[in-house]
Amino acid sequence: MKAFAQLLELLALTPSRNRKIEALKDYFARTPDPDRGFALAILTGAMDFKNVKPAVLREVVTREVDPALFAMSYDYVGDLGETIALIWPHHGAAGELPSLTELIELFQTTSKAELPKLIASLLTRAEINERWALVKLATGALRIGLSARLAKTALAEMSGKDLQEIEEVWHGITLPYTELFAWLDGRAERPDIDHAARFHPMMLSNPIDEDKDLEKLDPAEFSAEWKWDGIRVQMIASRGRVSLFSRTGDDIAAAFPDVVDAVFGDAVLDGELLVGREFEASSFNDLQQRLNRKVASPKQLAELPAFIRVYDMLFDGQTDIRALSWSERRARLETWFAANPQTRMDLSEVLPFASWEELAQLRRTGADEHGHEGVMVKLKSSPYVPGRPKGLWYKWKRDPNVVDAILMYAQRGHGKRSSFYSDYTFGVWKGNEIVPIGKAYFGFTDEELKQLDKWVRTNTVASFGPVREVKKELVFEVAFDSAQQSTRHKSGVALRFPRINRIRWDKPAGEAATLDDMTVFLSAT
Repeated sequence: MKAFAQLLELLALTPSRNRKIEALKDYFARTPDPDRGFALAILTGAMDFKNVKPAVLREVVTREVDPALFAMSYDYVGDLGETIALIWPHHGAAGELPSLTELIELFQTTSKAELPKLIASLLTRAEINERWALVKLATGALRIGLSARLAKTALAEMSGKDLQEIEEVWHGITLPYTELFAWLDGRAERPDIDHAARFHPMMLSNPIDEDKDLEKLDPAEFSAEWKWDGIRVQMIASRGRVSLFSRTGDDIAAAFPDVVDAVFGDAVLDGELLVGREFEASSFNDLQQRLNRKVASPKQLAELPAFIRVYDMLFDGQTDIRALSWSERRARLETWFAANPQTRMDLSEVLPFASWEELAQLRRTGADEHGHEGVMVKLKSSPYVPGRPKGLWYKWKRDPNVVDAILMYAQRGHGKRSSFYSDYTFGVWKGNEIVPIGKAYFGFTDEELKQLDKWVRTNTVASFGPVREVKKELVFEVAFDSAQQSTRHKSGVALRFPRINRIRWDKPAGEAATLDDMTVFLSAT
């Protein structure tokens, strides 16, 4: 556990990508199985412990520390793990902590009734950095600036294997990944995983730069499709078995039986999951009501039927066609649909255009009249390449909407931002009242963050745990992709992808937008 705690500390404290990769390489090379496999799962978010919730940890600590002192300390520090590591009053128990594998077994097998006693014992035996790591491990809330992609990159550099090869087997391996590390160490062949039993890494796009990219690209060499406001999915159908994965490789088939049960034919398809009837896509807000649920309710299945708008094919039957050009894959996809008519999948429309100016007009029309997010622009000769290769696929999103909103509440961030008020809730006028319409935590520079943090501290009027209510005086120009009606918000409005576009230090709060002003954005979606 000591080595894992040191790794977490280094990953959390260093901003250097290369330094993080070096630390991961060293850890995975030095750590034996199965500890390194479990560490990999924890770092990439593939493991959690159902019994260990933040409330349990708070209960353990407040049995030993005055609750008011803990609350003030947590509010000041802003990170639960760091607060517990510093405030725990007992230390010096004999013996080292169990290994990472042993700790995981303890967390998974200890009853809820005995869990507080176990956690207290471990905290007492641990050093400060180990206490912090224990909390991070137990809750799964690492927040150390590490992505699964970075971990895979470290494994590739450690082993000399190609990153794409690692991507190919990633979702077909199981804990504690001993077969993966045996291959990476050169002790075994690459794990042989049936394509129908695993997720295939997706091909991603790059934002298009209208000033630089369009003048270099020949429109005749590209195709275009609408960019749909759903979630990216991969559908795998083989020998009567159907799987449905999110873009991160999570199996979501159980939540969308209306789609999965209606699919037939053998293929691996790439598309957008949407809700609506007769292939007419509803808003993302409607789709969101079905997301993050293990099982869909009968009411949701009836009122919010799902479907997939397909725009690419990775496998035609059992044949891997990813090396073919987009044009060839599209032709095979159309042939497949003709041979296998579907009731819950349709083909994404290919948009005809002769110039970038013509496509730009289509993009504006689609956004204004149909609520499309923009267009996808794809090189006709491009193979299907996992990751985000440059020059092959582009996303040309519609221009963002903007609204002037008033800062209402601020909350401390996490990780490197745990000392700053960096999460902001903002609202608009409803008569003489200000009602919230969204929350954002990016779009500003580090220097602006310092200015905002100072302003929040100076203008706080009330505190609610880690949240600060502030004077309703500071205006943000908020950019967002779309607005939806929402019963979960007091304003009745929810913004899609809000971010701080500008800080309007100069603008009086009385000149900020009203709830009536938001209706134009609602009618556009």
